[in-house]
Amino acid sequence: MKKCAAAVVVLSLLSVGLSAPLSGCDGLVKPITVSNEYMLGRWLYIGGSSDLPGSRSLGHLMTSVWLDVTTTAQSNVLNLLQTQKIYGKCSSLTYNVNFENSTMLIEQPFYLKEVYLPTDCSHCLVAYEEVVSGKDTFTSFLLFSRNQSVSPAVVETFRMQAECLHMPSPIMINTDYEICPDNISPSEGISALNSLLEAKMGHQVAKLLDAFFDMFVN
Repeated sequence: MKKCAAAVVVLSLLSVGLSAPLSGCDGLVKPITVSNEYMLGRWLYIGGSSDLPGSRSLGHLMTSVWLDVTTTAQSNVLNLLQTQKIYGKCSSLTYNVNFENSTMLIEQPFYLKEVYLPTDCSHCLVAYEEVVSGKDTFTSFLLFSRNQSVSPAVVETFRMQAECLHMPSPIMINTDYEICPDNISPSEGISALNSLLEAKMGHQVAKLLDAFFDMFVN
């Protein structure tokens, strides 16, 4: 789930506050079974964490994201339409993914594997993904909901899971936002994300921006 991926998510500060008990981490981060049917429909992005350079800056600038997941002619392939508002401007991406055995996969031109972790929220989806591009490996941890907001308890559990995974503290979206419309002409998402992953020269600048935003924003 992605252009959240195509520009998304994180580098700097480690989680703060109470540590998740070590005895509880295994249960919090053990992948769960998710059906194809459950994946379908609209998901609103609630927040996330990632070590992809530039993603943390984007997390501070992004005011809304939604995904629409639909079937294709192939039973193991889903189509994702992702629409986001960044600095007041809406844009949209579309791409296909393989989905089998509760796992989302993209194998070319980069490798992405996404699995799903437990949540007490009946209308939520907690995703953990690994992206491999050349010799680089990045991880992201994302929370989606059918609703525009979730309870503080759900957010707290999500933060504990991020700590168990040794991820930076998640950036949560302000839930008082206006969603982007459905009628935005989408760009091709896989090539857009691949361009970002291959932009090695820009990674150092993106990391500096991430650190800047973490120090001075919020």
